[in-house]
Amino acid sequence: MTTAQHAPLAFTGGRILTMDSGRLEPEALVVADGRVAAVGDVGILDRWPGCETVDLSGRLLAPGFIDAHNHLSLAALQPRWADLSAATGVDGIDQPLRDQAAREPDAEWIRGVGWEEAGDWPKTLNRYDLDALGFDRPVIVSHFSLHMAVVCSRGLDMLGIGRHTPDPGGGLIERDAAGEPTGLLIERAWSQAHAASAAAYLDPDRWEEHLLARMRVLLSEGVTCIHDAATPPAAEALYRRVAAAGRLPFSVLTMPHPAALLSGPDGHRLDGPPTGDGDEWLRVGPVKLFADGGSHPAIDAHRDGERFTAGIAFPDLAADMVRIAARGFRVAVHAMGNVGLESTLDAFEGVARRDDSDQRFRVEHATLASPVQLTRLAELGGVAVVQPGFLPQLGTRVSSLGFDDATWMPFADLVRAGVPIAASSDHPCGDWQPLAVSCHGATRWTGRELFGADQALAYEDWLRAWTAGSAYAGGQEHERGRLIPGLRADLVILDGALDHDHPPTVSETWVAGRRCYAV
Repeated sequence: MTTAQHAPLAFTGGRILTMDSGRLEPEALVVADGRVAAVGDVGILDRWPGCETVDLSGRLLAPGFIDAHNHLSLAALQPRWADLSAATGVDGIDQPLRDQAAREPDAEWIRGVGWEEAGDWPKTLNRYDLDALGFDRPVIVSHFSLHMAVVCSRGLDMLGIGRHTPDPGGGLIERDAAGEPTGLLIERAWSQAHAASAAAYLDPDRWEEHLLARMRVLLSEGVTCIHDAATPPAAEALYRRVAAAGRLPFSVLTMPHPAALLSGPDGHRLDGPPTGDGDEWLRVGPVKLFADGGSHPAIDAHRDGERFTAGIAFPDLAADMVRIAARGFRVAVHAMGNVGLESTLDAFEGVARRDDSDQRFRVEHATLASPVQLTRLAELGGVAVVQPGFLPQLGTRVSSLGFDDATWMPFADLVRAGVPIAASSDHPCGDWQPLAVSCHGATRWTGRELFGADQALAYEDWLRAWTAGSAYAGGQEHERGRLIPGLRADLVILDGALDHDHPPTVSETWVAGRRCYAV
């Protein structure tokens, strides 16, 4: 945690983007005691004699970026596991797993992360392939989506998964023709395997070291706050420990969730601090729920008049939401397919209060939606937390899967419907650099083709979504996200024009009025 700058500072000599609707761009901005003290023409500096000046030299000053859906506490652990993102077959996973086993000789599980579809190898990778590697410990190979994995036979035994184990609600244990588990665990079937295999890596000292290293990288891209979009109890405890010691480099909004990441709410946690508890450095956000799968989003739509269905819907969403709302928490729901979004809207309506209270319903992803659903979300006062960086990954997979009655990644339709949007990365499931991934949202370029160009938003609108939009999604609009007097002086200085073909770069990042990163 950085210490606020007490000597007043004046930023002048460049464009100042306040992200405050209707406000003209000022010529100067003054920071005092870690907060924005004044904005306006250069005449305001007369009220601050002797104020130190930061010359922008033609660069652009904007609020620091807020990643509204980032799995920071989990991503921080990735360096301890085998990186399989470059693997193109079974042979490609062998050496990285052996290296990981050697680095972590005392860990109960060997973990590989980041594998992607390449040809058909994920469909043929199975428990027997992992068994053949000959490790003396169970092995898990997790998909980059964090929604499925392959586990070896020893691991299946430790998890109690066998021929007669039923599929969990919201999950699937893939089986061969003889009915035996192949090792592929999908959605909630993966969730317990993740919790069991990650448990040995949660020693606080090493976890903190990796967490702080990851946060310093985020600062280099202008990120000054994240919403940790599924914060298990151990991660909440780690954040509290780091914050209490004054070591948080920037702000965190936690989104409480069990260690089994796709499971329902933790009853014990619902007795703890509710949404809003904390301070500007560390605050409790909404509880995270799931309406459908991530690798298997629940879809029911039409193509050329023919019905198309796919994916996995999660049960108990409405009942879980009632429990959460009754405890004073706001709620955020993962909904990727239009079936997931429909059940989410129904659940929101089931707990919506008829008074003027602001429940700030969040939909995480809103990846496939109909116009009627977007209208319902707007009427509920909901917020959509979207990921422009999904276009290279998801866009290439679904570009040939168009629907008559639903739209993929309907960014512009959300805005037209009156739904506030927040920008996010979903890292480590997606690319995380705000300035770079916003180019995809502004062009709808997947890396191979244009996909749904009518859903593009201007590059500057994406920067607003990374700042004021994300602050609003987190209930933080009165403390950050805009450059107006009284708000926290989390700032980013950008070098270059706001051009989606040639995006700017981060020159400096400031947290609470103190420079924390500079090129």
